[in-house]
Amino acid sequence: MKKSERYSKIVDWFELNMPVAESELKFKNPFELIVSVILSAQCTDKRVNIVTPKLFEHYPSPEKLAKASPEDVFKHISSVTYPNNKSAHLVNMARMLVEKFNSQVPSTPEELQTLPGVGRKTANVVASIIYNKPVIAVDTHVYRISRRLGLSDKDTPFRVEMDLTENIPVEKRAKAHHWLILHGRHVCVARKPKCDICGLREFCLYYHVHGSADL
Repeated sequence: MKKSERYSKIVDWFELNMPVAESELKFKNPFELIVSVILSAQCTDKRVNIVTPKLFEHYPSPEKLAKASPEDVFKHISSVTYPNNKSAHLVNMARMLVEKFNSQVPSTPEELQTLPGVGRKTANVVASIIYNKPVIAVDTHVYRISRRLGLSDKDTPFRVEMDLTENIPVEKRAKAHHWLILHGRHVCVARKPKCDICGLREFCLYYHVHGSADL
């Protein structure tokens, strides 16, 4: 199967079988989303969703968070991964939002990446969800699934992102991250992929080469 044909069939399958694909993070506004995405780095969305309600009670706005100390924020996020670093990132991110962006979460990935704690993946997540920008965030799930399915054979998240961007129609890129990440979380899991129930098995490169996607 040619690469272009595989992309076409996989995108069509997702369109038919996952027409609604959204973040599993719980948020009410752009500020809450960017905080949640920063917290989600190497941490599960489930854990982040447990932590954020109390966090947002204490710090419901960039102004409130900007006035906090990392030590105070740490008390509310101690159960997530790397809480020390994330506490400092959140406070400094909020301060920059207030001082440079008039307390508004910027809309472009380039501006978002100037914020403390915001790398390329986080910027793309926020830009695609809030502003429907045609960018694709490549996290560990998207990286793994893209290579298993045969959408990319590249060896870095950035290069996988370039493959996906080149081959997924512009109007579908914002949703493509959610398609792949949800499939990776619930079906094509890291250790024991559920190939027997996978609707993409017919198009999966590694399933046809190895008989399973266990990589």
